[in-house]
Parts: sequence; structure tokens; C-alpha cells
Amino acid sequence: MKTLLLVLDSVGIGSLPDAHLYDEQVSNTLKHIDEAVQGLNLPNLGKLGLGKLVSMQKIPGDSPALGAFGMMAEMSAGKDTTTGHWEIAGLITQDPLPTFPNGFPPELINSFEEKIGRKSLGNKVASGTVIIEELGKDHLKTGLPIIYTSADSVF
Repeated sequence: MKTLLLVLDSVGIGSLPDAHLYDEQVSNTLKHIDEAVQGLNLPNLGKLGLGKLVSMQKIPGDSPALGAFGMMAEMSAGKDTTTGHWEIAGLITQDPLPTFPNGFPPELINSFEEKIGRKSLGNKVASGTVIIEELGKDHLKTGLPIIYTSADSVF
């Protein structure tokens, strides 16, 4: 038997029971993108059963699926991409990874800058695209790395 597992990071397909903990009660990234572009053209994902999971403009929900389909509701604590990947591999975490809602602590930034031999830019919570828009020119001019974190526990 062959298996193809598609992991679509950040392609949310509806709110989970813990959505209120993250202020994401109306999350459904895929549906919102579909609405914004007046219908995504995803015929192969439609054939695999995507329309049975979420109502989309160009993917009929009543078509037969050529494969098994489903969406994941994690069992692990927290909201973190890495934790989700670990869970797919069978590791359930009881404690969420730390997040940094005010940026990283000075001792971590100081240690990082000491190791790389230069200062850094940013050190705040931001989206990757937004922080590049904000600090990208400064980075190109100075060569200083941009440090940011998001809702995940990423550096």
C-alpha cells in the first residue's frame, strides 16, 4: 500500500475546540482564501476529497473522493507547527512549548549577538512578511539579521 501524506502548514480548515484560547474562533484560512480570490482552482485536491471537508466555490462537495481524506485536530498542548509535526510522527506533548509575546529575553538576544559578532534588528512578535517589509531595507543596508517570533515558539 502506498501513502501520500500532504501537510499543508498554516492552511487552516476550521476552528478547533481550543480556538478560544488563541482568539481564533472564526479561523478557516482555506475558505477565506477561496472567498478572497473568488474560488481556488484545486482540481486534484478536489478529486482527493477536499470538497468534503470545506465548502469551496470551485470544488463540489458531492463528488466521489479518490482517496481517504480528513483533517487533524491535535491532541498535544499548545499551538505550534513543530508540535503538530511531532504529533503526526506519534509524539503527543503534554506541555506547550514556550512562546515569547514580548520578544526574546535580553540574555538570549545578547548571547546570540555575541556568538554572531554583531547586533540584530527587531526582536518582536510579527508575521514573517510584515517584519521583512518593515526591516528588510535596514537588513540589506546593514547586514544585521532580523529577529522575530510569532504565535509559534520560533526564533
